Amino acid sequence: MRLSENLIRLLINSPEILTLMKYKNIKLRALEPEDLELLYEWENSDSYWLISNTVSPFSRYTLKRYIENSHKNIYETGQLRLMIDHIEDKIAIGTIDVFEFDPFHKRAGIGILIGNESYRRKGYASMSLTCLIKYCFKTLQLHQLYCNILANNCESIDLFKKHGFVQIGIKKDWIKTSDGYTDEYLFQLINE
Repeated sequence: MRLSENLIRLLINSPEILTLMKYKNIKLRALEPEDLELLYEWENSDSYWLISNTVSPFSRYTLKRYIENSHKNIYETGQLRLMIDHIEDKIAIGTIDVFEFDPFHKRAGIGILIGNESYRRKGYASMSLTCLIKYCFKTLQLHQLYCNILANNCESIDLFKKHGFVQIGIKKDWIKTSDGYTDEYLFQLINE
């Protein structure tokens, strides 16, 4: 299924969609060229590599090309990355991703990062997740969302449970760490 560029622009710029992309103190927005240095910093911080399944750094060139191609719609690429902006402070504080978008089965994965540490544990991830769930269920008309969370990431587990996600599986010894291996949980939210 492929949507025309005009229909996509109409959907993205409609007042209903713009309302879905804001909630309380945050808004979700498309990537801009000005986000390059911030993405470079976050993507290359090895403290996030374990949760993002990354094993090598990204070059500025690669990230610049990624941003340049971010205008393509989710039906073409199967993914969507949005920046999380703090409205009042006018600063990007993180990213939220839709990946493995499957329009036939109407499902997708979700990932979130509050990269600016001073904005963590203040509810911004929850606000962002509220926006993205509404967008995925109302605009993309998905039937389900899922996420993968390391077993020791209690904050993320609590966040997704708060939004109705249910643990449906455990991948034993799934992620290699410096201490051995850790399990990864699979969570799912059905649009009912």
